This record gives sequence, C-alpha cells and structure tokens, in this order.
Amino acid sequence: MKNNLLIVSLIASACATLQPVNAQAQGRRSQFVPYSEVGLGLGTSSYYGEISGYRKPIKSTFLMMRWSAAAMYTRHFTPRLSARASFTWARIAGDDYTYNRKDMASGIAQYVRNLHFRNDLKEFGLTGIYQFVPDGRNSNFRSKLTPYVFLGLAAVAHSPEARTPVGFSTTPDDTEQRWVKLQPLGTEGQGQNGVKPYSLVTLAIPFGFGVRYKLNERFDLGGEIGFRMTTTDYLDDVGGPFPDPTILKDDLSRVMADRRFEPTAARKGGDRLTELQNHLGTNDPFAVIATDQNYTARGADGRLKDGYMLINFQLHYILTPRIKCPPIR
Repeated sequence: MKNNLLIVSLIASACATLQPVNAQAQGRRSQFVPYSEVGLGLGTSSYYGEISGYRKPIKSTFLMMRWSAAAMYTRHFTPRLSARASFTWARIAGDDYTYNRKDMASGIAQYVRNLHFRNDLKEFGLTGIYQFVPDGRNSNFRSKLTPYVFLGLAAVAHSPEARTPVGFSTTPDDTEQRWVKLQPLGTEGQGQNGVKPYSLVTLAIPFGFGVRYKLNERFDLGGEIGFRMTTTDYLDDVGGPFPDPTILKDDLSRVMADRRFEPTAARKGGDRLTELQNHLGTNDPFAVIATDQNYTARGADGRLKDGYMLINFQLHYILTPRIKCPPIR
C-alpha cells in the first residue's frame, strides 16, 4: 500500500512540473518538447526548361499546369527548426505548339521545332524548415499562423514520354498515336558513338516558403510553394542539337527526334501548315525550315538545367502523445 502511494505521489509530482501553477508561471516558456507530424498534400506542378522558358515565368507556370500529390513526415526539434522527409509524385508537361502559337513573333523557332513531352516525377526529399513564429513548449502550444521557409535535397526518378505522329506505325496494323518513352530512343544520338544515355535519376534542390494554420490540437492546414532546380537538362528530353539521323537506331527514334516537318501539332494535332505559310510568307514553309539556320537548334546545350515548381495544400496530423496524470486520492 505504501509503495502504491509512493508511486502515485511521484507521478503526480512529475505531472505538476509540466503545468503552470499561477499566472506568472503561465507566462514563462518551459523546455521545448519535440514532436512529430504526418501530412498529405495535393496541388499543381509547373515545368521550366527548353519547351517552357524561364524568361516568361508567369506563362510557364500557368499555361500547362499539371497535378502533384505528396506524403510527408516532419519532426520538430526546436520551437523554430524541423526536418521533413517526403515523397512527391508529380506530372509535368510542355508543348512547343501550345506555348508559342499565340506569340509566334518571338517564339517562331520553338513553334517550328514542334516538340512536346510529359514526365511523371517521383521525388524523395529531405528538407530543413525554419519557422518565423516559434512554437510553444509543446505541440499543444503551436502558433495559430506560422510562416516558414525550407531548403533541402531530393532524388528524382523520371522518364519523359511523347506521342507518336499521326499515321506513324511501329506495326502494320497499328497507326494510332501512342505515348512512347523517349530516353531509350536516344533522340539526340545518346547510346551511339560513345555518347552515354542521360540518367533517369537526377538530384534536385527544393526550396521555397509556406504557411501553416492551426485548426486544433491535432490538425493543421498548410499551403506551400516550392521550386526544384535539378541537375539534368533532360526532364523534357531536349538538351542538345538535332542529331545526324543516320546514327539513330530505328525509324521511331528518327521520327521522335525531329518533328519540324510535320504539318500538324505533334501532341494535339492542330494545323501548323497554314500558320507557317502565313508567318513565313511562303507556300512551302518546310523548304525554308530545311535551309534556314534559325531553325536548326533543338536544345540549349545544357546552358540552363530544367526545373519545376510545386504548389500544394496540405493537411497535417500531430503525433505527439499526451501525458495522462492519475488523480490524487
């Protein structure tokens, strides 16, 4: 009996140290108790590269937005500093025809190029987070509204794809357009003459800012904008010059490498011939394209790496266990 009373007394004393005993004690912040949370996010993705330029950030961000989804685990080590591990699945896309057809005066070379792609990215990231408004002594005393910034490192698995031309067939009985993976085709001569294929895994540096809103003791809502600068120029399969078609491995590789002479838009099938005739002032625009040096560049030769932006809304669940103190009898 005495042992039971002693144990109860010790637990009660420990609990008392975690609670303020008067108004003055409530104003003082005790030692911070680390806590964890898990979260889910849904939002958009935008791509920047040869097909959607950095020089027009607003247009590149909103014209061909796609989707993104994320799951994350965050550990709060101090009132301001935390670390987050996350997995993000995002689709990015770009299209020369869509991006340049309403501004052919400045984008005619890209319009003529007629390339497009889509790419599903699988990102594994680890980021550090700094909160501008510190938490209280534990998760129950989180600030109502908390802006923050983040910076980290991520590994990204990717594989760009594009649609085959109208009427092109890899088999005699199949002439429908289909999405094909571009890296195995070596569309810029990769895999030939000692040129290595580009990697389907790249590093990225995530950075950005966000804000977190406390709903109650267990749930937060968040919004975040984050940019990723990658170490590859081939999220879009476009990085260097047009290759010599004779070194490419097959007809599919040659067709997917150079789409300049197709009369329709490569992705959506819109009419290009009439627009090229009007803009170039000739009934045979493809003869001009074949000889004019202004239309011979495929990519930017790696001068600026590809990147992407994620905008998402998040729901977080706080995992901190509660300390239950038994009543004193």
